[in-house]
Amino acid sequence: MRRLLLLLGVFGALASAQSYRVVDARGKVVEVRSVERIVSLDGITTEILFALGVGEKVVGRDDSSYYPPEAQRLPSVGYQFRLSAEGILSLKPTLVIGREDVRPKEVVEQLERAGVAVVLVPTEPSVEGAKAKIRTVAQAVGRVEQGEALVRALERDLLLLRAFQAQHAAKGKLRALFLYLRGPGTTFVCGEGSTPVGVMELAGLENAAKGIRECQPMTAESVVAARPEVIVVFKKGLESVGGLEGLLKLPGVAQTPAGQKRKVVAMDDLYLGSFGPRAGRAALDLFRAAYLQEGFVEVGP
Repeated sequence: MRRLLLLLGVFGALASAQSYRVVDARGKVVEVRSVERIVSLDGITTEILFALGVGEKVVGRDDSSYYPPEAQRLPSVGYQFRLSAEGILSLKPTLVIGREDVRPKEVVEQLERAGVAVVLVPTEPSVEGAKAKIRTVAQAVGRVEQGEALVRALERDLLLLRAFQAQHAAKGKLRALFLYLRGPGTTFVCGEGSTPVGVMELAGLENAAKGIRECQPMTAESVVAARPEVIVVFKKGLESVGGLEGLLKLPGVAQTPAGQKRKVVAMDDLYLGSFGPRAGRAALDLFRAAYLQEGFVEVGP
């Protein structure tokens, strides 16, 4: 009996050592008991998980999770803003990680009622926001040291960005407009608070959509009034409107300085659209494309 109690005590200590608490973007204390089966509900979260070395523990992902390429082999649970608890629970997750604005909110509640640990990650579109994302994910999977190494790598990329910007300093900032496109009938102008605009500003571009918060329906008036010298879009968005020629046919675009010079930068959606470990590199690539190249430029990761 004494030996049995001793063994139980050892097992209990091991279980306790493997269980830890994380404060997520809600300010909620989440107890994580196992990271053996992780479902990621966000592309940048998936990217961070693989960068932290726990990619082999990820058993499911959302549709926005296509980087690194090996993530694409995982089963998808749908798009991060159109989720169902059933699909996620079918993968028997021990930990679910996603953005703090994941939808519908009821899915998070259903997962938690089912006993699954759910950690929500901050989405602030800034360098500090990127560091917070990395650290939250790293804490959630017990890889704090690896998370700090990712943060230091990001900081080194930002130093290279600033050095390059100083070396190729422009006389004035270019006015840039980000357009979110999902077909000719679904077009938006994005401003303050949107992640691509945050990356644009990090790249040294001036946000031309002053007074616009997040993303608003695109009109010819809003595009012309912005007077952009460069238009920035997602690659998939550009494809959805028929490429560069289709973009120039959208209301107001051809009448802008950018449209007249065909000055458009198309970047990979996840590369531009998520402040994460590659934010410094994405901003540097955008700076090069906007300031050092003419006409239409495609930028990949």
